[in-house]
Amino acid sequence: MFKNYLKIAWRNLLSSKLFSFINVFGLSVGMTCCMLLLLYILSETSFDKHQEHANDLYLLRSENVQSNGEKMDNPRAPAPYAQAVKAEFPEVVQVSRLWINFLEDKTLLKVAQPGKQEKAFYETKGVHVDSTFFDVFTYQFVEGDAKTSMNDPHSVVLSEEVAQKLFGNESALNQTIRIGGRSGNNEDFKVTGVFKSESARSHIDARYFVSIHAGWVGDYLRQPNLNFTNNNMFYTYLRLKPGTSAEKFGAKLPSFIEKYARKDLRIAGFDKKLHLLPVQDIHLFSVIDKIVTPTTSTTYLYVLASIALFTLLIACINFMNLATARSAKRAAEVGIRKVMGAGKSGLVGQFLGESMVLTFLALVLAIASVIIFLPLFNQLSDKTLSISELFRPEIALAFIILALLTGLLAGSYPAFYLSVFNPLDVIKGKFTNSVSATTLRRGLVVFQFVISIGLVVATMVIQEQIKFMRDQPLGFTKDQQIVIPFRSQESRRAYTALRNEILQNNQITAAAGTSYYPGILNPSDMSVFLPGQSVNDDGLVKTNGVSADFMKTMDFKMAAGRMFSAEFPADTNYKIVVNEATLRKFAIPLDKAVGQKLNFNMGENGIGSLEIVGVAKDFHFESLHKVIEPYAFFLNNDNFNYIIAHVDTKDVSKVLPFIEAKWKTLVPDEPFSYTFLNEDFQTSYSADARTARIVNAFTVISILISCLGLFGLAAFAAQQRIKEIGVRKVLGASVASIVTLLSGDFMKLVLVSLIIATPLTWYVMSKWLQDFAYSISIEWWMFVLAGVLAVVIALITVSSQAIKAALSNPVKSLKSE
Repeated sequence: MFKNYLKIAWRNLLSSKLFSFINVFGLSVGMTCCMLLLLYILSETSFDKHQEHANDLYLLRSENVQSNGEKMDNPRAPAPYAQAVKAEFPEVVQVSRLWINFLEDKTLLKVAQPGKQEKAFYETKGVHVDSTFFDVFTYQFVEGDAKTSMNDPHSVVLSEEVAQKLFGNESALNQTIRIGGRSGNNEDFKVTGVFKSESARSHIDARYFVSIHAGWVGDYLRQPNLNFTNNNMFYTYLRLKPGTSAEKFGAKLPSFIEKYARKDLRIAGFDKKLHLLPVQDIHLFSVIDKIVTPTTSTTYLYVLASIALFTLLIACINFMNLATARSAKRAAEVGIRKVMGAGKSGLVGQFLGESMVLTFLALVLAIASVIIFLPLFNQLSDKTLSISELFRPEIALAFIILALLTGLLAGSYPAFYLSVFNPLDVIKGKFTNSVSATTLRRGLVVFQFVISIGLVVATMVIQEQIKFMRDQPLGFTKDQQIVIPFRSQESRRAYTALRNEILQNNQITAAAGTSYYPGILNPSDMSVFLPGQSVNDDGLVKTNGVSADFMKTMDFKMAAGRMFSAEFPADTNYKIVVNEATLRKFAIPLDKAVGQKLNFNMGENGIGSLEIVGVAKDFHFESLHKVIEPYAFFLNNDNFNYIIAHVDTKDVSKVLPFIEAKWKTLVPDEPFSYTFLNEDFQTSYSADARTARIVNAFTVISILISCLGLFGLAAFAAQQRIKEIGVRKVLGASVASIVTLLSGDFMKLVLVSLIIATPLTWYVMSKWLQDFAYSISIEWWMFVLAGVLAVVIALITVSSQAIKAALSNPVKSLKSE
């Protein structure tokens, strides 16, 4: 029987080539989209699942609570917490801290081997860890022993890629490298291990590990009397005993705060709460933008999953529509089978079997398409998904289940619809497409275009928001600003000389030093309160040490007072420039701001009273996802992390060789490196840009699949009304009137789709825009444009068949009557 059904399915496939092509091609495209997005979602949800102790690993997350109730979530904690937690709770098997060198974005690595030329290059993604790190996290070592690899403070563990860059095909174990900057203080480190780059994904995307007791952070940890309040800069991981309840363990943490941190917190004037965050959930914890590596929003994954589902649904709808539309041709077959004794279940099985044949044919095409288009999808999504992932057992099983569900979904209604035909009516020739089938087809077409119109509007909203963020005035000049980082004490000491040298070029109009600049992480903040108030009335203010000409170089606009200037030597003595948000924070009127003093809690150095000499107009030092917060500039000495040079030429390529030559003269042992400020700031929106690219691509595909189904229905409708068209032409109807007649019904469905899609899309996109502190408004013209576009596309699709039918010879269509 199965063989018979298979043979009938194949014959039906060949007898209706156009409809079979539309079904198979539409399903394969829908399944391809679904598979690609499924691979992406599985990738995003698989972070840290490979860890040996994955179910028992937690990040100790802290939450600072100001006296006014203001809360600041922080994935880091002060240095002493790790050992104190382990000593206090027997449930803790092991702890490990991790520190990222937020002071430098890259680190200089050097290797000098006898008889070989010295190699030196900048490397990113280096992190400092405790000796217990590899007892908490699982890494596969190809050289060295993971358990003892970090015992020596001057040890370093490299990834295979970094080891290859440094030592080629030679063994890296026990080799010596020099690590510059604050990570290694330009000291020698012995390679004690090489780890295999994991195919499984981890939120700790490190290329090399250095001991936490080395470099700048090692010097910090060796200070006496580290407290439990300040310097929240260590990611603290706990490995609990198997079976330990995180909820019950978390209930003990308030008493831990009381015992160890209450004294320090009382002095600091704020409270602290501790929470456990499962390591497996870290990558999807979007409450904090970055926990070692950038996090992903679960909302974003839901959006992608919805797009995948809707794209596949659109393809399934095409199948259902064309199957029910062509039901009259199968009616005689069903009638004869019923007369010959076929039951309903047999007929349902036959039609579902035919659906499965088409679906698995589409699946084969979809897998081939995924293999072909995966590199392009990787570019689109900024991922590195590999072909091998397609053949993992769980992925292959997911795809097979997807095909089965697609076949059942696409073939269910046609199967049950066709199986209930009355054989007597069919044999008497009384069968026609029922009103219910016609209504269903129309409803499904509306559903398709609701999705398509919604995606078009979503695309416009996303593009307008990204354009808004790109063009929004930031409060400073971001274009034609060259950022040159200092990643060692040697380069920092060359700041003054380098600045003087590059300013000799008349195309460089200004240059200034700074600790941080807009668009990158600034972890520096201080607790601030007004004179006459206590530390319990404080608020957090971001701080930045700059040179006297930094604000002029960046072209900040002043709301009151003045910028720092070399003309005011006294500025070095406790003077600050704040932004307008600082005034709002402490309810200081603008006209009384200049001369106002603020008390800065400088920790162990006591309270510093600083005088405001100027108020800068608010500027965006972070992305437009975030509200502008209080910010204060201090005058620094020449110990800067960056120098920013403003160039007065659009051809920056002519200036860069000049700056590089000066750099090589002053800092000959370090490679020259630079970025552009506008590009650095735009990286804040990389996730939004990725969303836009994916939505754009799949919007086009969904419209293509919808039009494919509409084309098939239009062809079928024209075929069904061919005799009516012949009669109308004989009676004098014009081609235009016939095209209008055939197209009109479909245009009504598109307009209904627009009416339904408008409120739904407005609601969804309004929710999406809430993730931005500064956003556009959803305009009426977006829905009008989407509606017009949908009508035009549908009209072109339907008209092709309508015109073909209208131009046909009426004699041929009527001669059989």
